[in-house]
Amino acid sequence: MIQVHDLHKSFGGFKAVDGASMTIGEGTITGLIGPNGAGKTTLFNCIAGRLPPSGGWVKMDGEDITGLEPHTLFHKGLLRTFQIAHEFGSMTVRENLMMVPGAQSGEGLMSAWFGRARIAQEEAALLKKADEVLDFLTISHLRDEKAGNLSGGQKKLLELGRTMMVDAKIVFLDEVGAGVNRTLLMTIADAIIRLNKERGYTFCVIEHDMDFIKKLCDPVIVMAEGKVLAEGSADEIMQNEAVIEAYLGTGLKNKEKVGA
Repeated sequence: MIQVHDLHKSFGGFKAVDGASMTIGEGTITGLIGPNGAGKTTLFNCIAGRLPPSGGWVKMDGEDITGLEPHTLFHKGLLRTFQIAHEFGSMTVRENLMMVPGAQSGEGLMSAWFGRARIAQEEAALLKKADEVLDFLTISHLRDEKAGNLSGGQKKLLELGRTMMVDAKIVFLDEVGAGVNRTLLMTIADAIIRLNKERGYTFCVIEHDMDFIKKLCDPVIVMAEGKVLAEGSADEIMQNEAVIEAYLGTGLKNKEKVGA
């Protein structure tokens, strides 16, 4: 679904992404791991249109999407979540979901005057869909809670719910486990797996929690110093000497020194 070829992104003299190439297959849950500063989030931002790459290209379903704006990619079904959730805190959980779909009739002045029946129909359909999403994510009891009052894990579930309101094709999840307790993290993992298996969502996940990665992801791609270092199953990656070197500064022959 996604092809990244020889992608570069520099900030002054610093090369955050330095010739990265990878493929994200349709229907997969692909993990993206690497030490801090490896270029993972910058790569996400270049793919998702938040940063223009300095070189290289990105394709989605064979179409060149390099440098397209996030709102354009949104309408193509490419969505991205953030390490720190971006909810509308003063609105309810249900309202946060209902505002996601674009081109709603109520957004136009003429429709607001003359199309009230159509607006009411759209809002009823959005309300129904929002409630279905909340039921799917097992947070229907929070539908009328202000989003700003949610815990970190609940906010991550809400962000996942937003992607369901527009039937995304591919979702880039940036450190979905950051600040989330283990119980909610497993709830999030189960929701991702269900979306993948039951609704055909493709995911690419940045995460440092290897248990989470191992539960969800195949394949796993490793970045280091702006480049792709390795790719394989979670078990293969965890036994890869170059990966251990990148993370720990030691090879497999010395793994006993780091408690492996």
